[in-house]
Amino acid sequence: MSFEQLPDGLGIGVPAPRLSWVLPVGAPAQDAYEIETVRAGRVHRTGRLSGADQVLVPWPGEPLTSREQATVRVRVWAPKEEQPSSWSEPSSVEAGLLDAADWVAVPVGGAWAEDPDSDRRPSRVRKDFAVTTPVERARLYVTAHGLYEAEINGRRVGDDILAPGWTVYPQRLRYRTYDVTDHLGPGTNTIGAWLGDGWYRGRFGFDGGTRNIYGSDLSLVAQLEITHTDGSTTVVATDGTWSAARGPILTSGLYEGETFDARLDDPHWSTPERTDPEPWTAVSVGARDPHTLVAPQGPAVRCTQEIAPVTVTRTADGRHLLDFGQNLVGRLRVTVDGPPGTRITLRHAEVLQGGELATGPLREAHATDVLVLAGDGPRTWEPRFTLHGFRHAEITGWPGDLADGAVTARVHHTDMRRTGWFECSDELVNRLHENVVWSMRGNFVDIPTDCPQRDERLGWTGDIQVFTPTASYLYDCAGMLDSWLTDVGIEQLPDGTVPWYVPVIPGNDVWTPIRPGAAWGDVAALTPWVLYQRFGDLDLLRRHYPTGRAWVDLVERLAGPTRLWDSGFQLGDWLDPAAPPEDPAAGRTDRHLVATAHFARSARHLAWSARELGNDDDARRYAALADEVAAAFRDRYVLPSGRMTSDSPTAYCLAIAFDLLDAPAARTRAGDRLAALVLRDDARIATGFVGTPLICDALTETGHLDVAYRLLTQTECPSWLYTVVQGATTVWERWDSLRPDGTLNPGGMTSFNHYALGAVADWLHRTVGGIAPAAPGYRALTFRPRPGGGITWADTRHETPYGTAALSWKLTADGMTARITVPAGCLGTVDLPGRAPFTLGPGEHVVDSAEPRNAPGPVALAAMAHPRP
Repeated sequence: MSFEQLPDGLGIGVPAPRLSWVLPVGAPAQDAYEIETVRAGRVHRTGRLSGADQVLVPWPGEPLTSREQATVRVRVWAPKEEQPSSWSEPSSVEAGLLDAADWVAVPVGGAWAEDPDSDRRPSRVRKDFAVTTPVERARLYVTAHGLYEAEINGRRVGDDILAPGWTVYPQRLRYRTYDVTDHLGPGTNTIGAWLGDGWYRGRFGFDGGTRNIYGSDLSLVAQLEITHTDGSTTVVATDGTWSAARGPILTSGLYEGETFDARLDDPHWSTPERTDPEPWTAVSVGARDPHTLVAPQGPAVRCTQEIAPVTVTRTADGRHLLDFGQNLVGRLRVTVDGPPGTRITLRHAEVLQGGELATGPLREAHATDVLVLAGDGPRTWEPRFTLHGFRHAEITGWPGDLADGAVTARVHHTDMRRTGWFECSDELVNRLHENVVWSMRGNFVDIPTDCPQRDERLGWTGDIQVFTPTASYLYDCAGMLDSWLTDVGIEQLPDGTVPWYVPVIPGNDVWTPIRPGAAWGDVAALTPWVLYQRFGDLDLLRRHYPTGRAWVDLVERLAGPTRLWDSGFQLGDWLDPAAPPEDPAAGRTDRHLVATAHFARSARHLAWSARELGNDDDARRYAALADEVAAAFRDRYVLPSGRMTSDSPTAYCLAIAFDLLDAPAARTRAGDRLAALVLRDDARIATGFVGTPLICDALTETGHLDVAYRLLTQTECPSWLYTVVQGATTVWERWDSLRPDGTLNPGGMTSFNHYALGAVADWLHRTVGGIAPAAPGYRALTFRPRPGGGITWADTRHETPYGTAALSWKLTADGMTARITVPAGCLGTVDLPGRAPFTLGPGEHVVDSAEPRNAPGPVALAAMAHPRP
C-alpha cells in the first residue's frame, strides 16, 4: 500500500491521501475491494466496493487531521469469486501539520549572518530541553531559510541532504517530518542544526551569479513535538530562547564547494556536554508566513551509491589524481589523519585535458572543497551543503599515500524508486542506455536541472519537456515533477508566459529574459499529459491544466488570426550540430516553424487533457484550434512538392511526429525525405534538442525502421554512440563536447552530463524493447518490439503503477520468441513482427511469432481504461 506519489506516509501533506496497491504477479483481475482503516484504535471498513481501481483510490472515510495516524490495509475479490483474498500487510500513514495554525516555530539564526559585509560563515543553532516524562513518540517538523542538517543529542536526524530543496520559497517552503522518538532520552537533551546558504541566499546563476536571491538570513524553522505516555505533550520550537554560534564550516556554496576547519569543531556541540570554542549567543528571530510551509510531494535527495576510484595517480609535485570511472554527481568522503593545520584540497572535473583537470567547462563553479585537520586523530569527512558533477578529482596536501578506502565518491540525487530497465545484444547501445540513466540521476537533484557541474544547474523547462517520457519510464518521478510543475505555475506570468527555467533567478535574465519560447514554454501543456499517461494521476493533470491553458491562450494571442507563431525570440532546434559554438540556436530549421509546430502540439494536448477532465467545451475549442494551427503550418511550411521550407531532419520530424500532415501520402513523402536526408549524411545526427527525441519515431512510423537503427548504431561524430566510443559515461550537452581530435568544444556551454539528447531512450524502451502504455497508468499495454540494427535480443522491464510489465525477446531461425509479463489487473496487446496482434491477460506468457494464432474477438479494454488518443 502506498499513499499519493510518496515513498512513505510519514508527514503527508493532504488530509485525504489517495491509496494504491499492487496485486501479485499472476493474480486474477480485481473485481471488488474492501479497505480497512484503523484510527486511534477505531476500526472502519468500507465493505465490499465494486470496481477494478487500485491506483490512487480515494481515501475512505473522514479526512485526517494534523498529526493523526492511521493504518490501512486492503483485500480484493476476483471476478465471480465469493471469497476475498487475505488482507494485505498494514501500511501506516500520518498527517503532517495541515493547518498554518499548527505552527508556532519561527525562523532563528545567527545575527551576523545577515550582515552583507560579513564573511558569510554559516552558523549552527541549538537549544537544550528537558524530558521528564516517558516518551511515546516524537516528531520533528523542520525546514530552513537556506539548507539544514538537524541533530539531536549528537545524532543526525534523517539521511537526506540539501534539505529543504529548491522551490519558489516566498510561496512554497517545504518542511519534512522525522520520527525522532529514539533520539531522545530522559533528562537534558539538545537539539541543533547546521545551516548553509544553498539556493536561498547562496551565489547562483550566470556571470558570477546572484546572492541573497530570496533573503539574507540563514535561519532554521523547527518544531519538535513530543507525545508522552501519559498523554501530555512537549513542544520545543525555534524561538528567541535558542542560541547560535559560528560553526567549523568557513564557506559553503553549491558552485564554490565547502571549506571546513576541524580545529573549530566540537563533536559534542549538539549534546548537553558541548565544549565548543565558539561563543554561543542569542539568535536573531525572523518571520515566516506559516501558510507557505508545505509538505513534500516526492522523495528527498540522498546518497544512493558509493564508488571507489578505479585509478589513483601520484604526480611529481605530490598531488593525487583520481578517476572514478563514472561521471557522477555527489561529493567525496575522505578518511585522513595528519598534523594540525594540514590543508587538504579537493578539486573536481568531468574530464581531463593533458592529464590535468579540465575546469574550463565549469566556468565560475570552482567545485573545490577544503578540509583543515585538527591533528586529533583520523577523521572521516565530507562536505554538507554542496554537490559537484565529476568523474575526476585532484587532491592536494594529502599526508602520504592514499590508502585503499580512504577516498570514496558518494552519489547523490533525488531518491526516486527505479522503475525501468533495458538491455540488448549490442553492448554499445547498453552503455548508451546506462549513460542516460546516469545523466538522469545527476540532474534530478530536487528539481530537473540542465547540468550538474557548471555555474548553472537550473530547471530548464525545455530539457525536461523532451525528456519526461524517458524519465517516467526509468524512475518513479511523478511526485518530484508534480512539485516542480507547481512552481512552474507559480512562476508563470499573468499573461501566460512560462519562464525558460524554474525557479526563476531574479536579475539572471540578461541572456534569457522571461519571454515566450516554444518547446520550453510548452512544458506547461505537454509534460502533465505525459505524466498522466505514465502514472494515471488524473488529479495531477487537473492541477496543472490551468497553467497549460494559460500558455496556449498566450500563444494563440501571439499568433493571431494567421495561427502562425512567426514572431519573437526562439531557441529553435537548440544545439543542432550545424549550429556554431557561439550561437547554439542557429540551426538548420526555421525557428518559427518549430514554434508553430509546438503551438499545434500543445493545443492538441490541451484538448486531450480537457476531454479527460470532462471539460467538453474546452476539448472542442482546443481541438479546433489545433486543427487550425496544423492547417496554417502546412500552408506556410509544406511546399506543393511535399518538401518542407526548411529541408532539415527536424522539420520533417515535427511534421510527422506532431501529426501535422493531413494525408497518408503526405506523411509518406515526408518520411521518405527524412530518411533520404539521414542517409545523405551517412546516418550522422543532424538534429538538436527539438528534433532528436522525435527522429527515430518519425522514421519508424513512416516505414524507415532500418534508417532509425542506422542512426542509433552510427559511431561517427555526431551520433549517440560516438560519445560512447569516446568513453562517455553520461550523455553530453553537445554532440561534440569532446571533439574527435581530443580537444574540448570551445563553446561556453560544454557539459558532459546533460540528459536532453538521451531522450532517445524512450524509443529504445518502446520500439527496441517493445513496451509502451496504451492507457493511462499502463492499465493497458502494447508489447510491440521491432528488431533491427543487428540486435538479436532485448530485455525490458518496467514497474508500472499496477506491477511489473516485462518483455524479453530473442530472434530465432523461425522468427521471434518472447517472454511477456502482463501486470495483474491489466491487459496487453501483443504485436510481434509477422503475426497478427492479439491480447493477453495478466500473468507470464511465452509467445512464438511463428506459432499461428487468430486474433481474439473484441476485448473490453474500454472497461478498464480508454486508450491514448
